[in-house]
Amino acid sequence: MDDVALFFHLLGAFSFVAGTIVAGVAFETARRRETPAEIALLLGLSRIGVLLVVLGTLLVLAFGLWLVHLGDWGYGAGWVDAALGLLLATVVLGALGGQAPKRARKLAARLASEQAPSNAELRALLDDRTGRALNYLSALLLLAIVALMVFKPGAPHS
Repeated sequence: MDDVALFFHLLGAFSFVAGTIVAGVAFETARRRETPAEIALLLGLSRIGVLLVVLGTLLVLAFGLWLVHLGDWGYGAGWVDAALGLLLATVVLGALGGQAPKRARKLAARLASEQAPSNAELRALLDDRTGRALNYLSALLLLAIVALMVFKPGAPHS
């Protein structure tokens, strides 16, 4: 059972990290484009990344909790509690940071369907510093979670 739980936990972790990368690369590429059609296409691709993040979050959480139950650590282990707290913060920050890109995708799609050029509102949504900062902070917290999972500070070593 340990191997099954670990497999799906790692699958979730890979999905979470891959989704974060896909969404981030698609968004940053969209920021460098001018036409609403290209921006809408790229931000549409970022939705695939978001779906991977959601799937990864569910797998990581469910199977991670199962691993804690099966393992020798328990919920009082500092690295487990820290990882759970960081996961919650990562998801909340990512969701908040994703609001401006979501609005940008919808606006770009509308402008593209009207064959209208890019406008200041679209550019402002793509350049929203708060949203970008929240997304980058979320990605940094994800790296911290990965480090906690790899090094398990304070855990007994087998």
